[in-house]
Amino acid sequence: MLKTSLNRFLVINPNTNALTTRRLQEVLTSCLSKNVQIDFTTASFGATYIACEASHSVASHACLAAWAEHHKMASKPINGVLIGCFGDPGLFALREIGAYPVTGLAEASFIKASALGPFSIVTGGERWRPMLQRLALSLGFSDHLRHIETVTPTGAELQANPDMAIACLKKACEEAAKSGVKSIILGGAGLAGYAQQIQNLISLPIIDSATAGLEVLMNKQAPTPIRKEHGFYAQWSGMPQSMSDLSSNSI
Repeated sequence: MLKTSLNRFLVINPNTNALTTRRLQEVLTSCLSKNVQIDFTTASFGATYIACEASHSVASHACLAAWAEHHKMASKPINGVLIGCFGDPGLFALREIGAYPVTGLAEASFIKASALGPFSIVTGGERWRPMLQRLALSLGFSDHLRHIETVTPTGAELQANPDMAIACLKKACEEAAKSGVKSIILGGAGLAGYAQQIQNLISLPIIDSATAGLEVLMNKQAPTPIRKEHGFYAQWSGMPQSMSDLSSNSI
């Protein structure tokens, strides 16, 4: 009997909230196939929960640092990276330096949803609307994105109050469905797992951004890496040693 090769993925939570990492871990490990394992890591600095431009920018740096530290300490190679934030901070940078596929909760959800046709997004935190519109445009999905419905509570608040979250997200999904879309993305690391709980309340397919991320990696739907070895092109000053060790002089 042929032995199935093991795929190991790294999930980076760019929020500093360990409870969000735990939620991602609970949701994603429950749907793993036998030949897949996941390492999880949490940003060591930045926002507790990313909800604005400034926290998103800092999270990009935190993602790079978390990736470099994991690369330095890991005893086994990995086959891909998932950014555990529906905003994909650091996506383009990680894709530039990594020799394996990299995707984020948002991009992966766009890939899954666009296969069904036009889609809408429901997420927590009103500041996310322009940020997600810009991301969809930069990734080439703006023609498919028809509507973004934001709810007042942040993803962290929705994560902390399941009863409130289900009622709030159900109403938001009903509004998002009015735009003539074929599916609705429930976006956010803190919202992982809620799609399954409200699916029977909504007529359209609800896409969980966390499970979409894992599926895109497992099904090899993430963009193909353009390089064969990891490394930064920049020469760093005052950065962690794990990042300096991977600067351009080591490529």
